Amino acid sequence: MMKTKLLAALIVGLLITAGCVDTVTGGKTAGVPFIRDTVDAAYKVPPDVIFVVVKEVISKDGVLTDYGVHQSSTNAMNVVQGRVNQRTVRVGIAPMDAQVTSVSVQVRTDGGGSDMELAHQIDKEIAVRLASRPRR
Repeated sequence: MMKTKLLAALIVGLLITAGCVDTVTGGKTAGVPFIRDTVDAAYKVPPDVIFVVVKEVISKDGVLTDYGVHQSSTNAMNVVQGRVNQRTVRVGIAPMDAQVTSVSVQVRTDGGGSDMELAHQIDKEIAVRLASRPRR
């Protein structure tokens, strides 16, 4: 009886810790739910400029694996995905209004955990490149 309860508790614990999580690029991936994995920022820069900068940052730090436009029912968002330090990095870029663009940097490990330190680092690199770019 005790072994059965222990086995049941173990199975419930595994089901709670493993699952599907939403990505900032509009998809789903295996991962540990209920943990923070995303850094959000807003910039007064057009989405197309940020899209180019994000691709440069991911390429410089690691390998760019995919990029494009994700069309949802409400709006279109630019998405960039890559691998940095054996982590999957996903960045969603969407206009908030006519002048402000939202950027969400999400970093997940192969085991489904998060790497907030790397997410913050990539967000800072994006901000520095945007600040140092030539003005039009």
